[in-house]
Amino acid sequence: QVQLVESGGGLVQAGGSLRLSCAASGRAFSNYAMGWFRQNPGKEREFVAAISGSGRYIYYADSVKGRFTISRDNAKNTVYLQMNSLKPEDTAVYSCAAKRGILGYTAAGEYDSWGQGTQVAVSS
Repeated sequence: QVQLVESGGGLVQAGGSLRLSCAASGRAFSNYAMGWFRQNPGKEREFVAAISGSGRYIYYADSVKGRFTISRDNAKNTVYLQMNSLKPEDTAVYSCAAKRGILGYTAAGEYDSWGQGTQVAVSS
């Protein structure tokens, strides 16, 4: 397993942008697929975006497609989520997750390691 630490959350007005970062400990970061999920109190955890270890395979939830971009820098053991054109409904705690594997994965249950999350709040 890897240790994951998110950063970059905050309060932003609708239409604004934020970039989340997720730093991973350990070696062989490129062997891990990474995902971003979000959750609000009392609701199910929701898939946002995923990227394979090489960056070749990328997946997005329909709700964020065209607005969010997931990327990774394997030399820095970091995955990013660039969020543009933010909407109030994007408000949630955003968590990154890791799984050893060569593909991208969209189901939360497939991931082995999770960060503690970072709060994103979008005001209208």
